[in-house]
Amino acid sequence: MPHKKGPTGAKSRATKKPIKRLAVRPTLPMQRELPFSHVGKFFDLKESFHKLNAKYFGNALRGYTITWGRKRKERPREYFIFGSIQEEDKIIRIHPLLDARFVPKWFLEYVIYHEMLHSVVPEKYDRKRRRRIVHTEEFFEREKDFHWYARARKWETKNLARFLQ
Repeated sequence: MPHKKGPTGAKSRATKKPIKRLAVRPTLPMQRELPFSHVGKFFDLKESFHKLNAKYFGNALRGYTITWGRKRKERPREYFIFGSIQEEDKIIRIHPLLDARFVPKWFLEYVIYHEMLHSVVPEKYDRKRRRRIVHTEEFFEREKDFHWYARARKWETKNLARFLQ
């Protein structure tokens, strides 16, 4: 075994280097594994999701989480995103400003239906413009199947300014 000089200059027996242990890093949970709240002050999103899933999708949407999104410090000024869906994690987020007394339940359900529809209507890809098209003609046609579609679109147009500051 090779010898090395120690701090005093004398030869000392070299010891084997300790085997490095790999740091155990916890893997981050998938979004769907995080605790999310579906109960708001005025609305229960899960209740509406189950109702719409039965009525419009034959209970085909399984394993989805629906939650209120996080509150932002400042309100948007130019456009407003009422909801979003993240297919990889099967999460639907609804903007927390919709959890308000002045928002009709049928409008909230229209927003939820719209996001649920994204999970069943395939998107297309525009090769010329090099972008995805998530609101296709088929999507817009199926969106009209929502019972309160016309009423919801009118309400959105009339009340959009309430969400923008």
